[in-house]
Parts: sequence; C-alpha cells; structure tokens
Amino acid sequence: MKIGLDVLGGDYAPNSTILGAIEAQKVLKNDQRIVLIGNEEDSRKQIIEAGIDPSLFDYIHAPENISMHEHPTKAITQKPNSSVAKGFELLKNGEIDSFSSAGNTGAMLVGAMFSVKTIPGVLRPAIATNVPKLKNGYGILLDVGANADCKPEMLNQFAILGSLYSEHVYGVQKPKVGLLNIGEEEEKGNILTIATYPLLKSNPKINFIGNAEGRDLFTDQADVYVCDGYTGNVVLKLAESFYVVTLKKGFKDDFFDRFNYERYGGSPILGVNAPVIIGHGISTPEAIKNMLLLSKDMIESKFIDKIRSAFN
Repeated sequence: MKIGLDVLGGDYAPNSTILGAIEAQKVLKNDQRIVLIGNEEDSRKQIIEAGIDPSLFDYIHAPENISMHEHPTKAITQKPNSSVAKGFELLKNGEIDSFSSAGNTGAMLVGAMFSVKTIPGVLRPAIATNVPKLKNGYGILLDVGANADCKPEMLNQFAILGSLYSEHVYGVQKPKVGLLNIGEEEEKGNILTIATYPLLKSNPKINFIGNAEGRDLFTDQADVYVCDGYTGNVVLKLAESFYVVTLKKGFKDDFFDRFNYERYGGSPILGVNAPVIIGHGISTPEAIKNMLLLSKDMIESKFIDKIRSAFN
C-alpha cells in the first residue's frame, strides 16, 4: 500500500505535514508506506532532525508548490513539477493508492477530475464531511463545496455515494439518508429539494427516511445528509465555528470536541477513481496524521470498487 501525501500543502507545511506523516507511520504496518511528495532533500532533512529513520518513507521530488490563491486549472497545467500535479500523476499511473493534501482545494478538485477522472456513471463528484452525533459517532454531510449549484439527479447520486462511504468506511449497516430541507413534509423546500425528494424516495440503493431539518443534523435521525454544495459549505463553516467558540469560552465537552477537524483529518472527494482527501488549510500534525489514516481505511475497504459496482 502506497499512501501519497502532498508535503508542501497547507498553511503550516512542510513542518506540520512531515510531523503528521511521522506520527501516522508509527501506527502503519510494514507494507503500508507513506510517499512524501515535495522537496525531497528538505523532507529527508526534517525527518532526520526529528530523530526518525528517513528510509521508513518513500520520496518523490516535486519542488514547486501551488499556493492557496492560485487559479486551480492554470496552476495544475503550468506547474507540472508541483507537489499536487505530481501527486495526481502518480495516482493516475497507479504508483500510489491514494493522495492527500491540505493545500489548494480547487487544485485538488481539478486534479482529481482531470487525472484519475470521475467514475463512469457519476455526474459530479462530491466532497463529504463528518458531522458529530449527540449520542456517539458521526454522520456524513455531502456535498460541502464541490458543486455550488446542483440538479436533482446529482443529489440523488450524492445519496448513493454517502451511503456507500458510511457503510464501507465507517461500518454503518443500512445507513439512513435524509434530504436537508426547511421542513419535514414531502412538499416543503425549494425547486431543487422538491424535485429531488421523489428521486430519493424511489431509489432502491439507499435507505431514504425523508426530509431532515437543520436541527436534526446532530441527532440519530439520519446517517447521511444530502444537500447542494452551497448549502453544505455554509453548514460546514458554521459547524466548525462551534468548536472555536467553545475553546474561547473555556467550555470543555466531548460532543463539541468532535467538531475539531483534527479528529477526522480531511474530507474525501467521493465519485472519482481513487481515494483523494482534502485537508484543512490550517492542518496541524494531528490532522495530517488522521488524514493519512483515513486514506488507509479507504484503500483497505476497497471503497472505490464499491462505487464502481453501484454505478455500473
């Protein structure tokens, strides 16, 4: 198993990415290797300075970085030696089994769609994120930013992608799917949700439980919540602020602690032909570690094969 990591991606890279990779390597098996994609000399130097044997990692030299403010498509094409472009080249050629980065989100989306490409039958890939449940564990919310405007058919497919992810990566049996809406009644909502409801209701590949309101998001009502990327991103940013507010108020609680992005590391792009995970720009070593371990879980679960079978 080869787990690819963009060493240069993120506000605190390469320090946070290298330290996170070191922590992840400690819990991986011997046949599970982390491939560090960035400036090879600098990466080796940092690992040695941390007192770790550099031979525990594999290296791909990619000295250029795509910054957070660069245009994604231009940067991918004009910087072939960047860590993101090189990572997707390796992923496309099967030289790594997954690729993760806390760098430019747009570049990760563009790279995924133009290199490993969307799985046949999938209209558009979606970005998924965790939402903590009050009692225990996490639900899945998607899309949270890949597609600001959606068609009903896309939301119907997001429901399938989210269900497969919940079942095969998180081990939830027959995950319940809810359509995020402004009311429980079938006829409630805007043009998009009203048109999406009957598609979800008649979809034999999911366990649809109806509309779910914003107040239901952190309950056991559903395991997968489906929405357009505009709505999902607003919800995600609001949810992330809960953890920051509790810290500032000096309030300690396990439920709010689970809003900490460090715990789950990153958000997978669902619907492309390989495991691709986007980390938070401010990722700490703990977040990088968990992003790499999520990559491992996605590879081991053969999750991509499950999607191909569902859309075949």
